[in-house]
Amino acid sequence: MIRFVLAFVMLFAALPARAGVEVQELTTPGGLNAWLVEDHSIPFVALELRFRGGGSLDAPGKRGATNLMVGLLEEGAGEMDAQGFARATESLAANFSYGVNDDAISVSARFLTENRDQAAALLRASLLDPRFDPDAIERVRAQIISIIQSSQKDPRDLVGMAFDELVYGDHPYATSLNGTLESVAALTREDIIAAQRAALTRDRLYISAVGDITGDELSALLDGLLGDLPATGAPLAGEATLNLPGGVKVVEFDTPQSIAAFAQPGIDRDHPDFFAAYLLNHILGGGSFESRLMNEVREKRGLTYGVYSYLMDKDGAALWMGSVASANDRIAEAMSVIRDEWAKIRETGVTEAELQDAKTYLTGAYPLRFEGNGPIADIAVGMQMEGLPTDYITTRNDKVNAVTLEDVNRVARDLLDPSKLTFVVVGKPQGLESTIN
Repeated sequence: MIRFVLAFVMLFAALPARAGVEVQELTTPGGLNAWLVEDHSIPFVALELRFRGGGSLDAPGKRGATNLMVGLLEEGAGEMDAQGFARATESLAANFSYGVNDDAISVSARFLTENRDQAAALLRASLLDPRFDPDAIERVRAQIISIIQSSQKDPRDLVGMAFDELVYGDHPYATSLNGTLESVAALTREDIIAAQRAALTRDRLYISAVGDITGDELSALLDGLLGDLPATGAPLAGEATLNLPGGVKVVEFDTPQSIAAFAQPGIDRDHPDFFAAYLLNHILGGGSFESRLMNEVREKRGLTYGVYSYLMDKDGAALWMGSVASANDRIAEAMSVIRDEWAKIRETGVTEAELQDAKTYLTGAYPLRFEGNGPIADIAVGMQMEGLPTDYITTRNDKVNAVTLEDVNRVARDLLDPSKLTFVVVGKPQGLESTIN
């Protein structure tokens, strides 16, 4: 019955959000900063926590430790082993999820108002008092090793790993946060505890909450939940020195279809020209079937099922990236067309019609992201990490619409650089050889 109640509440929590989202910024008595969107229409709260640093915090020689640690946070806490923690979570009709990427650890919690204090206590135990039992460590370690072994046979994973190794050099981004078979096998319980202490700290914490809770109630909950976290953690990894020399690196792999990742230097999210670049990318390769790359590479020539580009803004690197897959005997032609379109849009720009179509799509799609308490909380905590103001939700479309045709075409000339467009290809490409060692 409890499981049904949570499913019923979360169904209503996923209904389209109201047109206006009013974000309150608060500081708890204990000094924690948080954003809150109150919504008392249903007895449900979505809480999002982010810890900046993520997998890039791994200590030298301990690659994969942060990922393994995060995978163990729900495998027992305090006096509860893994099964006991799972039963306690289910009995409260709560839901916790833990994740990690290169730049952040994410913790998501969903709970009913009536069980708010008990759910917070359970979540607190997982963050401050995880058990890291030997059997749980070996179980999660085996899962990660299986993922690593699988990735060594997957062309899409291989192209990502080869690309990262080439582009990021000696930065942690250059290697998978999963670690290697050797590094994960060597990790000890002490390494996992050290990773927890390095990453789950107050100095890199971002918080958002949406739902049936007031500012005073949230403040009390957060100080009880997070107030005893360590004050500071390990130093952040810092900026990566990018290696994007232009040209091609081929990684031989026996597969009937080659996969290519490509990139050039990108643009920071806080750059004044970001929205112009965002619209330009939508026209170039981000607009699905309406983009120039899709039209030229797929629709006109039938070289691929899909090609796309996007702006990647990591904490330590900004890239303008893309990907394409094609038969071994056609990948070289697909890459040639991509280069040509990269150069063409830089030289001749976009049309007013293309710009207006991109604005219409991007401004129309934006409100659809706010489809319930959980998505709003996720967006709000991401805004904090990006350094955006609380009113960004209401001003974002104005910023998109303010971009002029002159802005977009100037950014195309200034930012796009075909000479630095670097391709990494995994497969058996015909007529294509490495120009990069």
